[in-house]
Amino acid sequence: MTKAEETGQFTGTIDKDYNLIWFTESCLSNALRMENYARDAERDGDGELAEFFRRAQRESRKGAEQGKSLLRSRLTAEMGNVRP
Repeated sequence: MTKAEETGQFTGTIDKDYNLIWFTESCLSNALRMENYARDAERDGDGELAEFFRRAQRESRKGAEQGKSLLRSRLTAEMGNVRP
């Protein structure tokens, strides 16, 4: 990644809030993906692999919940700083 890409020259999103939103969405997306992988493993009778994907899914959910909580607290704080 070049310096220009890291500073948001192309996307216009250089702030850390965008990164937090992206992280949260990625965790949620990954949790969905892990569900499919676990079902595939279960269908093939591989319980060990299915459990591996379920553990990964739980960790993704945990990351998503932490991201949502942090977003919520930041949005609440930001709303408190808005003047009518």
